[in-house]
Amino acid sequence: MEPGGYSWWYVDAISEEGRHGLTIIAFLGSVFSPYYKSSGRGDPLDHSSLNVALYGPSHRWVMHERPSSDVSRDERNLEIGTSAVRWDGNVLEIDIEERDTRLFNPIHRRVAGKVRVHPEALNPASFALDPAQNHIWHCMAPRARIEVEMEEPGISWSGSGYFDHNRGRESLESGFNMWHWSRAHMREGAVVCYEGERSDGSVFASAIRFNADAIPEEVDLPPIASLPKSGWRIERRTRSDIGVGHVRRTWEDTPFYARSELASKLYGEEVVAVQESLDMRRFASPVVQFMLPFRMPRKAAK
Repeated sequence: MEPGGYSWWYVDAISEEGRHGLTIIAFLGSVFSPYYKSSGRGDPLDHSSLNVALYGPSHRWVMHERPSSDVSRDERNLEIGTSAVRWDGNVLEIDIEERDTRLFNPIHRRVAGKVRVHPEALNPASFALDPAQNHIWHCMAPRARIEVEMEEPGISWSGSGYFDHNRGRESLESGFNMWHWSRAHMREGAVVCYEGERSDGSVFASAIRFNADAIPEEVDLPPIASLPKSGWRIERRTRSDIGVGHVRRTWEDTPFYARSELASKLYGEEVVAVQESLDMRRFASPVVQFMLPFRMPRKAAK
């Protein structure tokens, strides 16, 4: 990876009965790291982390930044500290051995277990989010079966999920002011909507529909559906046939982004969607930069 760059692998899932959810993000050159930003963004690998968020009855949130001495990787394996991500060509396996982070609470609970992601099909195409191709998005598996076996907390469930990869050659705040993203499973395939404003003021918006074989096709965007602002007053937006969306649960509510589970209607089907709104102007503010180390502490080099 070149200096200033980033790469992340993202998984989300909802359990079959709807009680549980999760997101897991493996970051190299963590785009939300205050340490990477203040360092001058020289060495991406020196700012790596595994973000694990469990939603529902046994909520946990993990994100400890690791130095490059704690990172090992090859084409199919990535180890970040005591956790690991492995790809065997068919299944993505994530071994988690972490401690959670809670504001104003010195007790960091163990978070440990295994998550397996079984893609229904793999998409070979990636998409540039800007004309200079500094930011690339690759929806690797628009649909996947997820198996969650957690030792701590002691929960196990299965459900449906999604898997993608983003990479870039500059910081997110250099490329974007804000974006709104959502993914929804259809009776066959899936739909991803991506829109936002770049740092130069230009806007972008697209809807991509994936068939059962994960082959993408750009389709007409449904109407904008405004959503209630988050608790931190982040503007949220999605797309819906009827211009209306409903927030079933807010998974993450922070000063610069919100992640939510929605009920919506797309291309004639009632769907459940995972949606994210991100405000990079908020992220870059001195107040947020001061707050971030309390939420994502950095491990010292060995």
